[in-house]
Amino acid sequence: MADTQQVDEAAVPDAKAERRAARLAKEIGAFAAKHGGAEGQVAHLGRKGARIVLVGEDGNWGDLVAPTYEVARKAVEKAGITVHEQFDGEFAAKVRTGPYEWSRMAGIQLGGPANP
Repeated sequence: MADTQQVDEAAVPDAKAERRAARLAKEIGAFAAKHGGAEGQVAHLGRKGARIVLVGEDGNWGDLVAPTYEVARKAVEKAGITVHEQFDGEFAAKVRTGPYEWSRMAGIQLGGPANP
């Protein structure tokens, strides 16, 4: 008789999620290399997944969107960056913003362009 083994589907790694996490980790690594290192924060976006906010050592920032929170956590782990639980305090103070961001944040209140 042939031996059969039942496979627990939850235990089988999701290859698509692993590939997505690896691609995101590569993008995070490229951002970090370009900006002298990076730190990040992962935030839930509801059904849309999770947002990875990156802040470079030079103050530049960017973000990436992952399909799930778990994929985002795997990506930052693979990239080896410091991950903050909240976007506040010293971490937020590292962000360097320019005139564009200030005008978009201010919107019509301070004479900036209106938000569409």
